[in-house]
Amino acid sequence: MRSIFRRRSEDTVIGPGDDAAVIGGLSDGRVVATTDAVSVERHKTPNMSWEQFGWTAAAVNFSDLAAMGARPVGLLTAMSMPGDMEESDLLDIASGIDQCCEFCKTEVVGGDTKPGPGIVSSTALGNLEGRKPMTRDGAQPGDIVAVTGSLGNAAAGFLALENGHTEYEDSIFSLTVPVPRWEEGIKMAASGAVSSCMDLSDGLGNACRTICARSHVGMEIEWEFLPIGEEVEEICALCRKDVKETVVRWGGDYELLFTFDKSKIQDLYDAGVAFSIIGVVTNDSAPYLCDGEQRSEMQDGIY
Repeated sequence: MRSIFRRRSEDTVIGPGDDAAVIGGLSDGRVVATTDAVSVERHKTPNMSWEQFGWTAAAVNFSDLAAMGARPVGLLTAMSMPGDMEESDLLDIASGIDQCCEFCKTEVVGGDTKPGPGIVSSTALGNLEGRKPMTRDGAQPGDIVAVTGSLGNAAAGFLALENGHTEYEDSIFSLTVPVPRWEEGIKMAASGAVSSCMDLSDGLGNACRTICARSHVGMEIEWEFLPIGEEVEEICALCRKDVKETVVRWGGDYELLFTFDKSKIQDLYDAGVAFSIIGVVTNDSAPYLCDGEQRSEMQDGIY
């Protein structure tokens, strides 16, 4: 394992091999910490390689750091896999974790391996570097609602695989190799414009409902404004699935949903943040999806 997990950060004083890691370089004295777990049963689709499973195990944690505006400075990961698992598969998981760490310009600083049911649990550590953390409870009526990237890709990839349409490589890649928006998160936090933020791992509907509940506000989300992925509508038509439900209620898109003061929009542009405006924060108590004359409360996630 130590030959796979490569050293690449000057912040790591002591890495894997001792009883605990030592990390320096936290200039403002605050550590951002998040823990998430993935399981073979829940998260590994039939076509997903063990490397991709490892990447996902790390990415879900780095995505949470992104939503707070923190720079990743280390990952602690514990693998509890079946005792009869091929050693090469275990090493592939480790390689995938390390590749995601490399993408986020950090490294594995410690962890553990034990026989178990097929779970990888990781804790990511981040540094705010003086930035104010982005949270879920700061949205104000009148704020603009926006997202990074495009929506529905991971769900479309799942549907394509489920129905044997393996030709939709881009959507399938979005499902099996989620990309944490850590650089975007840092830029957003540094801009000082963002009032609330959350990643879309559990779906757009879930994120909108969560921010509304935590901030005691509502939202008006415009369907025609949503940046739907290029293959999503085609796959939904092919698989006879509802596009709205797929885009709004399915998870797996590790984009960032955020709100900001409309008077500070230029600060976001100046910071180099690419985003799509999808709605506005209101005085209601829930998020609503608006499509022409239709207006319906957004529901929680189903996947």
